[in-house]
Amino acid sequence: MPIDPVQLTRELVNIESTSYNEGLAGAYLFDLLNQQKYAVEKMPVPQQDPASTGERFNVYAALPGVTPDVVLSTHMDTVPPYFGFTEDDENMYGRGTCDAKGIMAAQIAAADQLREGGVKVGLLFVVGEERDSAGAKVANLNPKGSRYLINGEPTDNRLAIATKGALRVELRAKGRMAHSAYPELGESAIEKLVLALNDVLAMPLPIEPEIGPSTLNIGVIEGGRAPNVIPDHAMALLLVRTVGPSQVVKDAITKVVGDRADVSFSLDLPCVRMRKIEGHETMIAKFATDIPSLTAWGEPLLLGPGSIHVAHTYAEKLAKKELYEAVKLYVDVATKLVG
Repeated sequence: MPIDPVQLTRELVNIESTSYNEGLAGAYLFDLLNQQKYAVEKMPVPQQDPASTGERFNVYAALPGVTPDVVLSTHMDTVPPYFGFTEDDENMYGRGTCDAKGIMAAQIAAADQLREGGVKVGLLFVVGEERDSAGAKVANLNPKGSRYLINGEPTDNRLAIATKGALRVELRAKGRMAHSAYPELGESAIEKLVLALNDVLAMPLPIEPEIGPSTLNIGVIEGGRAPNVIPDHAMALLLVRTVGPSQVVKDAITKVVGDRADVSFSLDLPCVRMRKIEGHETMIAKFATDIPSLTAWGEPLLLGPGSIHVAHTYAEKLAKKELYEAVKLYVDVATKLVG
């Protein structure tokens, strides 16, 4: 019986699988793909969250003995907070509907059609994309010989011809505690950090004509002890969406911050360019994906239903019509690639 991607999305979304807690979703996929007569493999991924003890693993599937020409891939983890599946006549709602469980359902339905059409297809579903691409990095140590990788993220069913990179920056300032009535006896770490951040925000960032400008977000600021204490520590976490070599941005931030804070870089995913395919609409993805961590899986493409504008929000949704269209698009793109 053909896979119904709406029903499969419903079942997947109702399994809570925020990052580090993907085990139940992985087990469901493992059993489902076994029932679909695939040879299914678990790729263990180390548990990196001290608060989580559950098993983590990627799921890979292909027909027994087949080396795939093309692999359809996306991630099974979601951002918090979790909320379950609801629907109306037109749309599905819930955490993961568009990022990326609806995509996963469309890929499974497309793979069913592709193998019936004689295309050597595989499926790869990974953990940890929303945090550090841990699952993709493990998968990259275990490639299956595929020539093409079609990665799934919300692109409004358009082929992405480029994705921005992601550079995660950590600033940590140190000071000296003192009574706030006598600030001259202390040294404010927060003042150092705030002044450094002001200069970072003011510095020019690279622009790439076809991709657009780099962007910078200060996502987290923490520090201090109490309102009446000169703060001895402060930190900030930043994310830069890069459009070219990250070293240019690293050098600029390090120079601007100077000795006011220690600078480190905890994630560095490069900007990626991809091919066009005749007859398919294109777009530029301003976000980063697992693609830079899956270099051993073949030439990458990026395509998926849904809008990135509602991903990671309480308004996350996916139109049923768009989901069915995605199945056809995955089949068409994969068939064109293998010729």
